Amino acid sequence: MDNLITFSITVFTGFFAITNPISNMTVFVALTQGADKKTKDDINKRANIIAFIIVTVFVLLGKFIFELFNISIPAFKITGGILIFFIGFEMLQSKQSNVKSLKHVDIDENIAVSPLAIPILAGPGTIVTAMNFVSNVQPIHTVLVIAIFGLMSILAYITFRLSDLIVKLVGNNVISVIGKIMGLIIAIIGTGMIIQGIKISFNLISQ
Repeated sequence: MDNLITFSITVFTGFFAITNPISNMTVFVALTQGADKKTKDDINKRANIIAFIIVTVFVLLGKFIFELFNISIPAFKITGGILIFFIGFEMLQSKQSNVKSLKHVDIDENIAVSPLAIPILAGPGTIVTAMNFVSNVQPIHTVLVIAIFGLMSILAYITFRLSDLIVKLVGNNVISVIGKIMGLIIAIIGTGMIIQGIKISFNLISQ
């Protein structure tokens, strides 16, 4: 039971850092600027539902994808760790990750799919993190990962819904600081994945 609680806290922390609803809220505000309240809410709902479906599919089919492309767990952890570390490092430097870079997007509900759902909410970093959590684990862990990302989708929806109010109350400077803290956490998670991958590799060699 204690292991499940620890696992759940780790998964929640990882998802919260990589999806970063506070930082992404400013992106949502920028993309939906000038849209009426109903349109914003429709875009918000659609983006989070699509993101949840995408991550769930990768969580459930992760092992099949590994087998299909002959991807080893150590290689996945090391490569995924490098990617996540890179995203966190860019956030620490106050740079917008190239993985999430945005161009000008017209205000219509298609932005719910791209760029909001992909790659903002369910980008490569999020997918890699989710698949890492369910690699070589029991079914109960997989269920927990899906449930926790569902919770993150709800939190993102609430944050986006209150985005205008939060930006006015908190200010962009505080949001920037939060983004840097999340970047540090993401970089640490990425480093941990790399270390895990190296350890597993050496264990396989020594067997």
